[in-house]
Amino acid sequence: MMMPSRLGSDFDDFVNTHSTNLLRSAYLLTLDLGHAQDLVQITLLKTARHWSVARRAPEAYSRRVLVNASRDRWRALRRRPQDDQSFSAQCEIPEPGSYSQQVVDHETLTQALRLLEQIQREVIVLRYFLDLNVAETAQVLRVPEGTVKSHASRGLERMRELLLRESIERGNADAH
Repeated sequence: MMMPSRLGSDFDDFVNTHSTNLLRSAYLLTLDLGHAQDLVQITLLKTARHWSVARRAPEAYSRRVLVNASRDRWRALRRRPQDDQSFSAQCEIPEPGSYSQQVVDHETLTQALRLLEQIQREVIVLRYFLDLNVAETAQVLRVPEGTVKSHASRGLERMRELLLRESIERGNADAH
């Protein structure tokens, strides 16, 4: 049972309506469910603290907070030593068309997202997973529209390269 907030029913309605989308977005930005849940909590707390301002455009406000919180997480992670596991060594190759193949495809896509630069991943998530247009993405990230377009182009190209390489490596593994 949810307790009513002191902020009023409009904040409660916002949380009930948008928390699932925030979690999905946070997961795509972090690729880790635990961190995504933490980011959503941070986002909702900061949005609640500034509800008098955020209530005018709560979706846009919360997306901006989420991206900033994700960037803070990236900065913290960059200070840690990197894992040197290869991209393709992390997946077993199951039978094509099987459920396990779908899981591997998901994992392969997740690994490709993980290898993008932070800004490229943010643009890809906002543009193609959240279906924001260029102007909305630019507004959330506080960058010019041209920057969104160039990072989207570079990010998609990098993902194509990674996925093509993975596909070729799978083909070579199948041949042996």
